[in-house]
Amino acid sequence: MPYDPTKHHRRSIRLKGYDYGLAGAYFVTVVVQGRRCLLGETTNGVMRPNEAGKMAQSAWDELTTRYTGLQLDSFVVMPNHVHGIIVLSANSRGTLATVPAGAGPRDEAAHYALGDVVGGWKSLVTHRYIHGVRHCGWHCFAGRLWQRNYYEHIIRNEEELFRIRRYIADNPVNWGDDSENPNRAPDATGSDA
Repeated sequence: MPYDPTKHHRRSIRLKGYDYGLAGAYFVTVVVQGRRCLLGETTNGVMRPNEAGKMAQSAWDELTTRYTGLQLDSFVVMPNHVHGIIVLSANSRGTLATVPAGAGPRDEAAHYALGDVVGGWKSLVTHRYIHGVRHCGWHCFAGRLWQRNYYEHIIRNEEELFRIRRYIADNPVNWGDDSENPNRAPDATGSDA
């Protein structure tokens, strides 16, 4: 069904009025379209990324070379999503560090915000994933690799930072109960929510 602005009203999940280019730590979750498990598997509480999952990790690690003033904290690849902490420093209002392969020229003085970083990562992983489908036999995907949006949370203090780091580290162990797990058993009430 084509987009009809009179019927389809997309609402932003971002904090209204907040500048996501401000220095700070941000917890992000990016999910594969349809929650398909394309990045590996979790067995006995251990995440075993496949080649696509390893590539997603590698692309994450490259973000600091692509964006000046960016720091990366905890990160985990799960079968159908990733969790990570991105830290924008005061000079994140600085410049994009490099021009991605295959992209046109960029304004070296361009400012960026959290959405630019996450969007850049999603684009890079999608490009590399398509290459893997064509040349390495990776599973195909229909339409888009990633869900349109992503979840973010502004980390406000050290206690929250440590709690989120623990959540990320424990994610493979808790995969059976993860809301992103398409094979998760419904809770005792029979509800899947």
